Formats: sequence, structure tokens, C-alpha cells
Amino acid sequence: MRKSRLSLFKSTSMMISIVGIIMIISTIIVVAYVGYSMISSDITNEISSGTQYDELANLQAEYDNLAIKFDSVKATYYAGGPESVQTYNDAKLELTRAGSAIENVQSALDAGKPSNDVDSRIVFAKEKLESAQNAYNSL
Repeated sequence: MRKSRLSLFKSTSMMISIVGIIMIISTIIVVAYVGYSMISSDITNEISSGTQYDELANLQAEYDNLAIKFDSVKATYYAGGPESVQTYNDAKLELTRAGSAIENVQSALDAGKPSNDVDSRIVFAKEKLESAQNAYNSL
């Protein structure tokens, strides 16, 4: 009887030890996977935001060039009369909207918004900049 109890105790404690080791190993694997996922996500976000900063710089450069063009024809339209002033102001309003959209992209990047949100703001800013370009061309 004693031998069977001792054998049962040995097998039970061996089983508990094996299950404990398996649980420790599985916990280490899960923690390593979560850590890897977080690190790779951070790296991906940094790469994405890098290209978004490049796009923002391009948008800002296009905006600055267009603003110079608007300023170069301002005197001509202001000397023309009320209708030409109104035409110029309407076109300039499109430029102001584009500038606001570009500032919106900048604030999203500074706030660390998700990349898909920043991408949608970049697309919107490009549309507004194109609209301002069309308004300038129609002057």
C-alpha cells in the first residue's frame, strides 16, 4: 500500500512539475510575441510618419510657390476695380483653404495621430491645393 501511494505521489508531482514548466515556457513565448508585435508596430509607424513628413514638406513647398504666384498678380487685380478684386479674393480664399488643410496635416503629425488618419488629411490637402491651383489658373 505504501509503495502504491509513494508511486502515485511521485507521478503526481512529476506531472505538476511538467505542467508548470510548460506554463512558464508558454508565458515566455506569449510575452515575447507581444513585445515583438509592439516593436514592429512602432517601427512601421515611424517609417510611415517619415514618408508623411516628406509629403507634408512637398505640400508646403507647393503652397509657398503658389502663394508667391498669387502675390505677384495681386497688384494687377487690385488696380482693376471691384470685380477684379472680388475675383482675386475668391481665388485667394481657395489658397487660404489649402493652407488650412496643410496646417491640419501638420497638427495631426505633431499629435501622433494614426497613419491612416494622417493619410486622409494629406489627400484632402492635396485636393485643396489642386483647387487653389485651378483658381489661380482661372485668374
